[in-house]
Amino acid sequence: MKHLFKSKFFKQLFPILILLVLVKFLWFAVGLIWLSPAGIGHDDEVSSKSLYYRVKLTPNEAPAPTKKLPAKIAGSIKDITLLAIYNSEDTTVITVEYKRKTKVLGRGDAINGFVLEGAGSNFATFSKDAKTYRVNLVKSKRSTGSSSSIKSSSKTVSSSSKDSSKIEGEITDAGDHKIIDKSLFDHYAKNMDDIYKNIGIAEVKQGGKIKGFRITFVRRGSPFAKLGVKRGDVIKSINGQEINSYNAAFETYKNIQNVENLTMVIKRGKEEMELEYEIN
Repeated sequence: MKHLFKSKFFKQLFPILILLVLVKFLWFAVGLIWLSPAGIGHDDEVSSKSLYYRVKLTPNEAPAPTKKLPAKIAGSIKDITLLAIYNSEDTTVITVEYKRKTKVLGRGDAINGFVLEGAGSNFATFSKDAKTYRVNLVKSKRSTGSSSSIKSSSKTVSSSSKDSSKIEGEITDAGDHKIIDKSLFDHYAKNMDDIYKNIGIAEVKQGGKIKGFRITFVRRGSPFAKLGVKRGDVIKSINGQEINSYNAAFETYKNIQNVENLTMVIKRGKEEMELEYEIN
Protein backbone atom coordinates (compact mmCIF):
# COMPACT_ATOMS: atom_id res chain seq x y z
CA MET A 1 0.00 0.00 0.00
CA LYS A 2 1.28 3.40 -1.02
CA HIS A 3 1.23 6.21 1.67
CA LEU A 4 -0.41 9.58 0.78
CA PHE A 5 1.98 11.65 2.92
CA LYS A 6 5.65 11.07 3.38
CA SER A 7 6.66 11.01 7.05
CA LYS A 8 9.73 13.02 6.31
CA PHE A 9 7.74 15.86 4.79
CA PHE A 10 5.24 15.90 7.67
CA LYS A 11 8.02 16.17 10.21
CA GLN A 12 9.35 19.29 8.43
CA LEU A 13 5.88 20.93 8.23
CA PHE A 14 4.83 20.41 11.84
CA PRO A 15 7.28 22.93 13.43
CA ILE A 16 6.16 25.58 10.91
CA LEU A 17 2.51 25.13 11.93
CA ILE A 18 3.40 25.40 15.61
CA LEU A 19 5.34 28.62 14.89
CA LEU A 20 2.34 30.15 13.11
CA VAL A 21 0.08 29.33 16.03
CA LEU A 22 2.46 30.95 18.46
CA VAL A 23 2.73 34.10 16.32
CA LYS A 24 -1.07 34.33 16.14
CA PHE A 25 -1.40 33.91 19.85
CA LEU A 26 1.22 36.59 20.53
CA TRP A 27 -0.51 39.03 18.15
CA PHE A 28 -3.79 38.47 19.90
CA ALA A 29 -2.18 39.11 23.29
CA VAL A 30 -0.54 42.34 22.09
CA GLY A 31 -3.88 43.53 20.72
CA LEU A 32 -5.60 43.05 24.05
CA ILE A 33 -2.92 44.97 25.95
CA TRP A 34 -1.80 47.89 23.76
CA LEU A 35 -4.43 48.45 21.04
CA SER A 36 -7.59 50.61 21.55
CA PRO A 37 -10.61 48.73 22.81
CA ALA A 38 -12.57 50.25 19.95
CA GLY A 39 -10.44 48.36 17.55
CA ILE A 40 -8.40 49.38 14.56
CA GLY A 41 -10.21 51.42 11.93
CA HIS A 42 -13.21 52.26 14.22
CA ASP A 43 -14.11 55.90 14.57
CA ASP A 44 -14.75 57.28 18.03
CA GLU A 45 -18.42 57.79 18.79
CA VAL A 46 -19.34 61.42 18.39
CA SER A 47 -22.33 62.72 20.32
CA SER A 48 -24.80 64.52 18.04
CA LYS A 49 -28.39 65.73 18.21
CA SER A 50 -30.87 63.97 16.07
CA LEU A 51 -32.36 66.13 13.36
CA TYR A 52 -35.92 65.60 12.26
CA TYR A 53 -38.50 67.50 10.25
CA ARG A 54 -42.25 67.56 10.79
CA VAL A 55 -43.87 66.33 7.65
CA LYS A 56 -47.62 66.71 7.03
CA LEU A 57 -48.73 63.55 5.31
CA THR A 58 -52.35 64.61 4.82
CA PRO A 59 -53.20 66.58 1.67
CA ASN A 60 -53.43 70.34 1.91
CA GLU A 61 -56.85 71.51 3.05
CA ALA A 62 -58.31 75.00 2.98
CA PRO A 63 -58.82 76.48 6.47
CA ALA A 64 -62.33 76.21 7.81
CA PRO A 65 -64.26 79.43 7.21
CA THR A 66 -64.87 81.44 10.35
CA LYS A 67 -68.47 82.22 11.18
CA LYS A 68 -69.26 85.89 10.98
CA LEU A 69 -71.51 87.32 13.62
CA PRO A 70 -74.69 88.77 12.17
CA ALA A 71 -74.47 92.52 11.84
CA LYS A 72 -76.85 94.51 13.99
CA ILE A 73 -79.52 96.02 11.82
CA ALA A 74 -80.30 99.56 12.79
CA GLY A 75 -83.94 100.45 13.33
CA SER A 76 -85.69 101.89 10.31
CA ILE A 77 -88.16 104.77 10.22
CA LYS A 78 -90.25 102.55 7.93
CA ASP A 79 -91.05 100.36 10.92
CA ILE A 80 -93.13 103.18 12.41
CA THR A 81 -96.71 103.73 11.21
CA LEU A 82 -98.43 107.01 12.03
CA LEU A 83 -102.06 106.40 13.00
CA ALA A 84 -103.32 109.70 14.42
CA ILE A 85 -102.22 113.25 15.24
CA TYR A 86 -103.35 115.86 17.73
CA ASN A 87 -101.89 119.33 17.44
CA SER A 88 -102.41 122.48 19.44
CA GLU A 89 -100.22 125.54 19.69
CA ASP A 90 -98.08 124.10 22.48
CA THR A 91 -98.91 120.38 22.37
CA THR A 92 -98.24 117.62 19.88
CA VAL A 93 -99.47 114.11 20.55
CA ILE A 94 -99.42 111.30 18.02
CA THR A 95 -100.36 107.64 17.97
CA VAL A 96 -98.03 105.25 16.20
CA GLU A 97 -97.84 101.53 15.57
CA TYR A 98 -94.53 99.75 16.04
CA LYS A 99 -94.04 95.98 16.01
CA ARG A 100 -97.82 95.50 16.02
CA LYS A 101 -98.19 97.56 19.17
CA THR A 102 -99.65 101.03 19.45
CA LYS A 103 -98.12 103.79 21.48
CA VAL A 104 -98.98 107.41 22.21
CA LEU A 105 -96.04 109.82 21.93
CA GLY A 106 -95.58 113.40 22.96
CA ARG A 107 -93.01 115.81 21.61
CA GLY A 108 -89.56 114.68 22.76
CA ASP A 109 -90.55 111.02 23.25
CA ALA A 110 -88.60 108.34 21.41
CA ILE A 111 -89.49 105.10 19.69
CA ASN A 112 -87.13 102.74 17.87
CA GLY A 113 -84.39 105.33 18.45
CA PHE A 114 -86.30 108.12 16.69
CA VAL A 115 -87.34 111.21 18.66
CA LEU A 116 -90.61 113.00 17.90
CA GLU A 117 -89.87 116.63 16.99
CA GLY A 118 -93.26 117.84 15.79
CA ALA A 119 -96.17 117.21 13.46
CA GLY A 120 -98.21 118.78 10.72
CA SER A 121 -101.77 118.13 9.64
CA ASN A 122 -100.92 114.79 8.04
CA PHE A 123 -97.33 113.95 8.99
CA ALA A 124 -94.92 113.76 11.92
CA THR A 125 -91.23 114.57 12.01
CA PHE A 126 -88.61 112.56 13.87
CA SER A 127 -84.89 113.00 14.41
CA LYS A 128 -82.05 110.53 14.82
CA ASP A 129 -78.29 111.04 14.61
CA ALA A 130 -78.69 114.68 13.53
CA LYS A 131 -80.96 113.65 10.65
CA THR A 132 -84.65 114.46 10.21
CA TYR A 133 -87.25 111.96 9.04
CA ARG A 134 -90.87 112.42 7.98
CA VAL A 135 -93.64 109.88 8.50
CA ASN A 136 -96.93 110.43 6.69
CA LEU A 137 -100.28 109.68 8.26
CA VAL A 138 -101.84 106.47 7.00
CA LYS A 139 -104.95 106.96 4.91
CA SER A 140 -108.23 105.96 6.43
CA LYS A 141 -109.67 102.73 5.13
CA ARG A 142 -113.18 103.98 5.72
CA SER A 143 -115.31 105.19 2.81
CA THR A 144 -116.95 108.01 4.74
CA GLY A 145 -114.59 110.50 3.18
CA SER A 146 -113.54 111.90 6.54
CA SER A 147 -109.87 112.58 6.98
CA SER A 148 -107.96 110.34 9.36
CA SER A 149 -105.88 113.24 10.61
CA ILE A 150 -106.77 115.41 13.57
CA LYS A 151 -106.85 119.08 12.73
CA SER A 152 -104.79 121.39 14.83
CA SER A 153 -106.63 123.14 17.59
CA SER A 154 -107.08 126.85 17.06
CA LYS A 155 -107.08 127.54 20.75
CA THR A 156 -104.27 129.85 21.86
CA VAL A 157 -102.61 129.86 25.21
CA SER A 158 -102.19 133.21 26.88
CA SER A 159 -98.89 134.15 28.43
CA SER A 160 -100.65 134.45 31.77
CA SER A 161 -101.64 130.78 31.83
CA LYS A 162 -100.89 128.97 35.05
CA ASP A 163 -98.20 126.43 35.66
CA SER A 164 -99.02 123.36 33.57
CA SER A 165 -97.54 121.02 36.16
CA LYS A 166 -100.36 121.85 38.57
CA ILE A 167 -103.63 120.12 37.70
CA GLU A 168 -106.66 122.17 38.67
CA GLY A 169 -110.26 121.04 38.87
CA GLU A 170 -111.95 118.48 41.05
CA ILE A 171 -114.19 115.47 40.47
CA THR A 172 -117.07 115.14 42.94
CA ASP A 173 -119.03 111.96 43.53
CA ALA A 174 -122.76 112.75 43.43
CA GLY A 175 -123.95 109.19 43.93
CA ASP A 176 -125.43 108.11 40.60
CA HIS A 177 -123.06 110.30 38.63
CA LYS A 178 -119.87 112.31 39.02
CA ILE A 179 -119.42 116.06 38.65
CA ILE A 180 -116.32 117.19 36.75
CA ASP A 181 -114.96 120.71 37.13
CA LYS A 182 -114.64 122.22 33.66
CA SER A 183 -111.24 123.68 34.55
CA LEU A 184 -109.95 120.11 34.53
CA PHE A 185 -110.74 119.87 30.82
CA ASP A 186 -109.10 123.24 30.27
CA HIS A 187 -105.92 121.94 31.87
CA TYR A 188 -105.79 118.79 29.74
CA ALA A 189 -106.62 120.78 26.59
CA LYS A 190 -103.52 122.88 27.19
CA ASN A 191 -101.37 120.01 28.49
CA MET A 192 -102.38 116.93 26.59
CA ASP A 193 -99.08 115.28 27.45
CA ASP A 194 -100.43 114.85 30.99
CA ILE A 195 -103.16 112.53 29.72
CA TYR A 196 -101.02 109.60 28.69
CA LYS A 197 -98.86 110.07 31.80
CA ASN A 198 -101.90 109.37 33.97
CA ILE A 199 -103.77 106.80 31.90
CA GLY A 200 -102.83 104.30 29.23
CA ILE A 201 -105.01 102.88 26.48
CA ALA A 202 -104.54 100.19 23.85
CA GLU A 203 -106.75 99.29 20.94
CA VAL A 204 -108.99 96.24 21.03
CA LYS A 205 -109.41 94.59 17.66
CA GLN A 206 -111.89 92.03 16.43
CA GLY A 207 -111.69 90.71 12.90
CA GLY A 208 -109.00 93.29 12.12
CA LYS A 209 -111.23 96.24 13.15
CA ILE A 210 -110.99 98.37 16.28
CA LYS A 211 -113.89 97.69 18.64
CA GLY A 212 -112.79 99.93 21.49
CA PHE A 213 -109.86 100.90 23.67
CA ARG A 214 -108.72 99.01 26.76
CA ILE A 215 -107.39 100.92 29.75
CA THR A 216 -103.95 99.49 30.49
CA PHE A 217 -103.18 101.51 33.61
CA VAL A 218 -104.59 104.34 35.73
CA ARG A 219 -102.25 106.39 37.85
CA ARG A 220 -103.25 106.26 41.48
CA GLY A 221 -104.52 109.58 42.80
CA SER A 222 -104.91 111.08 39.31
CA PRO A 223 -108.21 112.65 38.13
CA PHE A 224 -108.72 109.61 35.89
CA ALA A 225 -108.73 107.35 38.93
CA LYS A 226 -111.59 109.47 40.33
CA LEU A 227 -113.64 108.94 37.17
CA GLY A 228 -114.40 105.41 38.29
CA VAL A 229 -112.60 103.60 35.48
CA LYS A 230 -110.31 100.68 36.20
CA ARG A 231 -107.48 98.85 34.55
CA GLY A 232 -108.91 96.37 32.05
CA ASP A 233 -112.04 98.38 31.25
CA VAL A 234 -112.79 98.73 27.55
CA ILE A 235 -114.18 102.09 26.41
CA LYS A 236 -116.89 101.38 23.82
CA SER A 237 -118.57 104.75 23.21
CA ILE A 238 -118.86 108.32 24.50
CA ASN A 239 -122.16 110.19 24.16
CA GLY A 240 -123.33 107.63 21.63
CA GLN A 241 -120.20 107.98 19.44
CA GLU A 242 -118.48 104.64 18.99
CA ILE A 243 -114.80 104.83 19.82
CA ASN A 244 -113.65 102.55 17.03
CA SER A 245 -110.66 104.54 15.72
CA TYR A 246 -108.01 106.92 16.94
CA ASN A 247 -109.66 109.60 14.87
CA ALA A 248 -112.95 109.12 16.74
CA ALA A 249 -111.16 109.17 20.11
CA PHE A 250 -109.35 112.44 19.40
CA GLU A 251 -112.43 114.08 17.87
CA THR A 252 -114.45 113.20 20.97
CA TYR A 253 -111.77 114.66 23.19
CA LYS A 254 -111.54 117.83 21.10
CA ASN A 255 -115.30 118.46 21.32
CA ILE A 256 -115.77 117.41 24.92
CA GLN A 257 -115.46 120.96 26.21
CA ASN A 258 -118.67 121.90 24.41
CA VAL A 259 -120.89 119.42 26.25
CA GLU A 260 -122.48 119.64 29.69
CA ASN A 261 -123.20 115.96 30.23
CA LEU A 262 -121.20 112.94 29.27
CA THR A 263 -122.13 109.28 29.12
CA MET A 264 -119.39 106.72 28.66
CA VAL A 265 -120.13 103.08 27.93
CA ILE A 266 -117.47 100.66 29.11
CA LYS A 267 -117.14 96.90 29.19
CA ARG A 268 -115.87 95.48 32.46
CA GLY A 269 -115.34 91.78 32.21
CA LYS A 270 -118.40 90.42 30.40
CA GLU A 271 -120.70 93.22 31.57
CA GLU A 272 -121.34 96.55 29.83
CA MET A 273 -122.04 99.53 32.05
CA GLU A 274 -122.67 103.27 31.70
CA LEU A 275 -120.79 105.94 33.61
CA GLU A 276 -122.56 109.31 33.89
CA TYR A 277 -120.73 112.64 34.29
CA GLU A 278 -121.85 116.22 34.67
CA ILE A 279 -119.52 118.99 33.55
CA ASN A 280 -119.68 122.32 35.42
